[in-house]
Amino acid sequence: MVERPEKRVLTGADLKAFYKALANPVRRDILTYLGKHGEANSTSVAKALGESTGTTSYHLRKLADLELIEELEDRGDGRERWWKSRSKDIYTPPGLELAPDEREAMLKLGALKMSHDLGLLTRAYAGYDSSEGWNQIYRAGLHLTKEQLTSFVEEYQDLLWKYATEPGQHPEGSRSVAVRFIVVPEDDESTED
Repeated sequence: MVERPEKRVLTGADLKAFYKALANPVRRDILTYLGKHGEANSTSVAKALGESTGTTSYHLRKLADLELIEELEDRGDGRERWWKSRSKDIYTPPGLELAPDEREAMLKLGALKMSHDLGLLTRAYAGYDSSEGWNQIYRAGLHLTKEQLTSFVEEYQDLLWKYATEPGQHPEGSRSVAVRFIVVPEDDESTED
């Protein structure tokens, strides 16, 4: 189990930087690789992704600038830098004041994530019967006050961190599992049944 890190609240400027970084497929692949393997250098990442070490070195530094990964100072020989994924709890608060370009970046980042998530959802349904229990699909509807909703989301996040493990330290027999949680009113009405 990983100790839950302090929440990192994203500002509008952060959203622009995250979109710019994560719109690049090499950077997304690097994050996936480090999330699975824990630690790596640009050579091992380059080999796994079929990229040059110069390309992966550049993208590793850009991800470190966003504090999504960090350099392992005690590893390497001075020429080769080692990196690891950072445990993160990234959050964009509702009602965040955004400039038009920041709002556009937030929407594009959301669309990028949802495109990936739609593929996961399609795969979950298509392989549900043959997944041997790995694919779990659950939908529910609730009536909650805003305070109950806030509490529900916090409890859900605490539950996720209860099961989180450090990259490269995953239990034997475990698989990377995508978990998505979206809470949104089913209609635009605030209090009517």
